Amino acid sequence: MKISTLKLSIVLVLMMTSVTAQNFKTASEYLDFVGKEQKAITKNMWKYTKAVAHSKSDRSIDGKRKNLLKSVDRAIEKIKKANGFEGDDYKNKVLKHLTFNKNLLNHDYAKIIDMKAVAEQSYDAMEAYILAQELADKKMEESQQEYETNLYEFASKHNIQIVENDSDLGKKMKISNEVFEHYNDLYLTYFKVFINEVYLWEAVEKNDISAIQQNANALNAAAKEGLEILKTKTTYQNDDSIINATKKAFEFFIDESENQIPQITDFLITNEDFEKIKANLEQTPERKRTEAQIDNYNTKVKEINAAVTNYNKVNVDLNNLRQQIINNLNTVNANFLSKHIPKD
Repeated sequence: MKISTLKLSIVLVLMMTSVTAQNFKTASEYLDFVGKEQKAITKNMWKYTKAVAHSKSDRSIDGKRKNLLKSVDRAIEKIKKANGFEGDDYKNKVLKHLTFNKNLLNHDYAKIIDMKAVAEQSYDAMEAYILAQELADKKMEESQQEYETNLYEFASKHNIQIVENDSDLGKKMKISNEVFEHYNDLYLTYFKVFINEVYLWEAVEKNDISAIQQNANALNAAAKEGLEILKTKTTYQNDDSIINATKKAFEFFIDESENQIPQITDFLITNEDFEKIKANLEQTPERKRTEAQIDNYNTKVKEINAAVTNYNKVNVDLNNLRQQIINNLNTVNANFLSKHIPKD
């Protein structure tokens, strides 16, 4: 049977309408549709922002960011194509929320990843990175709270009861941001001291005695100042675990700078003297070497051998104790976040 061109056009229009525009019979049905799309995106985005703070793989983080962007785009397009319920007012508010999150991913969190790559190079860089992250998280929290306000208004208008557990992500974000504010404050206090130890060991690796002494003094002063600062810090819900773990780290840095580094410096000075005596002896023809010169060299050999033994022991002990201190601090930090950040 032959179908007329007019009838065929009508059929195509109807088919296209059914594909591109979804209609909803009730407000509850529309709310379920929008909620399903929005809830998954916002939860995944919140998980992503927490991963940014703790993952060591920047490439992995950026890959997740790009995948999340794709899912946000899909949700936006799906909601755009569907008809609103009694106009597009609530629909546009949801789209505004999702678009805002998309912009956060595209700009704020992309910038944060770049900042993370260089954050550990200096205290200023770390402080800027953490502040940028806190600001982005705060923006997301405020956007979520605005979304939930609009959600409750729409639900109230249409006599729909919202189960709080399904829509309290804004409250969870608020609590999480408070937890991270406490955590970040203490971490910056720690990092301000720790970066001095990084500089100290860079000087040790270069055998730069003057720089070692300068950085050891700086580490000692920073650690003692850090202990005083810790006394002023308040706990979060009476949890002083991070404060205590950070205190142990500072006490380690003080002992390291006062008692261990001087032994390393003594070894480097002894080794420097030995190398000069050795070079002088090697440059002197055997027949012209004096007994005093040889005795001095042999004495220095014994000194350098004893110094090497002590140097190796100090290094091993320092590395082991440092690892214990850092592992303990990392474990305490992880337990603190796990305990206080609301579960999904």
